[in-house]
Amino acid sequence: MTVRKAWIGAGALAGAGLSFVLLLVVGVYVVAGNIVNGVGGKSVGLAKGAVPAAYQALVQKWGNHCAAINPALLAAQLYQESGFNPNARSPAKAEGIAQFIPGTWATHGVDGDGDGDRDVWDPNDAIPSAAAYDCQLASYVKTVPGNITHNMLAAYNAGPDAVVKYGGVPPYSETRTYVKTITTLEKSFAAPVSRVDPSKQAAGAIYFAQKKLGTPYLWGGNGTADQGGRFDCSGLTKAAYESVGITLPRVANDQYNAGPHPKRSELLPGDLVFFSTDLGNSRAIHHVGIYVGGGYMIDAPYTGAVIRFDPIDTAEYFGATRVTEDGAKALPTTV
Repeated sequence: MTVRKAWIGAGALAGAGLSFVLLLVVGVYVVAGNIVNGVGGKSVGLAKGAVPAAYQALVQKWGNHCAAINPALLAAQLYQESGFNPNARSPAKAEGIAQFIPGTWATHGVDGDGDGDRDVWDPNDAIPSAAAYDCQLASYVKTVPGNITHNMLAAYNAGPDAVVKYGGVPPYSETRTYVKTITTLEKSFAAPVSRVDPSKQAAGAIYFAQKKLGTPYLWGGNGTADQGGRFDCSGLTKAAYESVGITLPRVANDQYNAGPHPKRSELLPGDLVFFSTDLGNSRAIHHVGIYVGGGYMIDAPYTGAVIRFDPIDTAEYFGATRVTEDGAKALPTTV
C-alpha cells in the first residue's frame, strides 16, 4: 500500500520500529499527564452502535423512564443479562433479552408496544419492562440514604428489603460486585460527555504488539507455542493487554465493551479500533487492531497476511475503545 510504504520507509521497519514505539510510549504518558477529565456525570446518550440498531430507540426512550436510570445504564443491564439476545434462556429459567424469571415477569411485565399482550420474548415488551421494574425498585428505596441508582441496582440483586435494612447497598459481596459491574459497564455504552483518560497500560500493549510485527496470521490464533506464536486479530489484542495485566474477552465484539469510546478525533495510542460491515451494531464487529497514532494501527488482518501496520480510515471503521482495567473486569464471561 503506497501511503503505508511511504510512511514507514522501504526496508526501514526493522530498524525504526523500536524507536517509533519508544516515541509512542513517551507520547502516551505526556498525554496522560495533560488530560485530567474522565467520563463524568450521567449521560442520556448512547455510544455509536453500542446497542444493536433494532433496540436502540427502545433503550434510548425507556432509559429515561425515571431519574434513577439512563439509556447507558439500561443498555449495560441488558448486555450483562443476555448480550442483547432476545432468545436467551438461563439455567435458572430466566427468559428473554432482559432475563425475567416467570414469577417476576407475571408481576412486573408490561405491554410495552400496546399490542394487547405481555411477551417476555418480545424486546418491545421486555425492554420497557426492565426499565419499569428498575424504576419501581428505585421508588421502593427512594428514602434510603446514598446514591439512588446504586441502591436501585442493589435492590434488583438482593431485594429492596435488604437495601432498607442496611440503609444502602447491603454488605453482600455478590450485590456490591453487581452494582460495580453495571455502573462500570454503563461507561462503555454511554456517549462520552468529555475527554476520557488514556489507559495507563497502553504503551505496554503497543510494545507487545510491535514485537509481533511480521508474524503470520492464524485464524483462532492465541500466540501459543503449538500455534507457532501466531494470532488472529482479537487474539493479538487480547494478548497485548494481557501482557500488562488486563484480561479481555476473546472475541472482538465483546472487547468493544471494555471501556469508554473516544471519538475519532480523540484517539490515543493504545486505543482498540474496531471494524464492521454494519456500522449500527457493535455485535457485528469483525475486526480489531491497536491504534498507534497517525491514523495507523497494528493488526493481524487475515489469512495469508502478517501482523503489520494498517490505516484505520476505511469504510468499515466502526469506532474505538479506551480499555480500562475496571471495564475489562466488568464484562460478563459469557454473553
